[in-house]
Amino acid sequence: MVLPTAISFVAGVILRLSLFRSSLPEWLSTKTEVVTPLTSWSRAMEGLALHREGISPYSGDLFHETPLMLKVLGFISRFSPNTINLIFVLLDIIQGMILLRIANSFGKHMLLSQAARVKDFHPDAKNLLLRKEDLMDLQFYVIVAFSFNPYSISACLARSTAVFNNIILLLALFYMLKGNAILSAVFVAMAAYISMYPIILCVPVAVHYFLISRKGRVQYNDTTAGVSYLQIVGVTFVSLALMLLFSMLFVGSWEFIPSTYGFILGVPDLTPNLGLFWYFFTEMFEHFRTFFICVFQINAVIYTIPLAIRLREHPPFLFFMLLYTIGIFKSYPSYGDVGLIFSLLPLWKHVYQYMRNTFVSVCMFLVCTVFAPIQYYLWIYAGSANANFYFAISLAFSTAQILMATDLLFGFLKREYFLRNGEKHKLPDGTDAQIILDS
Repeated sequence: MVLPTAISFVAGVILRLSLFRSSLPEWLSTKTEVVTPLTSWSRAMEGLALHREGISPYSGDLFHETPLMLKVLGFISRFSPNTINLIFVLLDIIQGMILLRIANSFGKHMLLSQAARVKDFHPDAKNLLLRKEDLMDLQFYVIVAFSFNPYSISACLARSTAVFNNIILLLALFYMLKGNAILSAVFVAMAAYISMYPIILCVPVAVHYFLISRKGRVQYNDTTAGVSYLQIVGVTFVSLALMLLFSMLFVGSWEFIPSTYGFILGVPDLTPNLGLFWYFFTEMFEHFRTFFICVFQINAVIYTIPLAIRLREHPPFLFFMLLYTIGIFKSYPSYGDVGLIFSLLPLWKHVYQYMRNTFVSVCMFLVCTVFAPIQYYLWIYAGSANANFYFAISLAFSTAQILMATDLLFGFLKREYFLRNGEKHKLPDGTDAQIILDS
């Protein structure tokens, strides 16, 4: 599968380069589904212009990138427009290379994890076990999902700064799979520094670290587990604190905090997007706003606890599910988040056969992707629709994401149940368990 993988990778790069020569990038850079106030390249350039004139970019309501990202974007902006386009294609190439490494490491991790748990599996579940041949084509499917993923392509063409966050998140997952929990925690801190929400990803990294550290031990207790978890959480928060300190030294004050993290939490900009915040808070009475902001924001983090308890033996899948929930419930989501999820989705292709709503989910994604710009045009430019039309598409898109996430979780848990109990397992009352699971 090496040659097909390489061809797909090169084809994806050529596709991006050719599309940059069209008018599509300019059109995509104005689409609220692709860029947000946090990831807009044009807003970033306006903030840089203020910074170069000696005016704080955080004094207004245009720039919401962190100070260290300001430094990175300032370096990139010095090149010509065509060179900047090439840089964003290069960033996508980096993402693809990391995805290849992730797919390779994930296959090894799954085989080792399965070998460690095989004694707990039911004798009749042999046909469900993963084999080396089943995982050899993972790299091909991951690269195809990334190279020809319209969401990833649109984020690249629009020069969305979400690609930087995606690279860091992929590095965090890669080093977690490699067993380097400390470096993974540092990358989680970097992702949290940029967009705040990824701070919850220190949980699967800590769980994975604990599972690795207990290998070979005959006995372990709650104290040992607590130390393991605290080590990773401590590394994450210390790394984040150091980055915040460097940021303060760079801009000379803490004024960037309200304009970055305060902006993410407070959601003052209600520009329409594919999220759930903007329409609700446009209609919200001001004296209820704080309460419902807390209710909406807690959705992005509250599922960490039940998922961590249920998936404590499967930290890579826990990492993916938390990444998925962040993309759904964050205050300013975009296609860049969806593209990252879809690129990682083939890692769990062995679960697809247990999913029940794949066709419905895919159709919903297609319909929403096509109709979102149409409804926005009818509302803003043609004046023949209103905000309800566009919000209906936003709501349907979020529903599609939730449907696919819950379906994937269901399929994963169903496969785990069959591994432990067999597909022909009988309940104590003699009922066929397969009938119960399918009902």
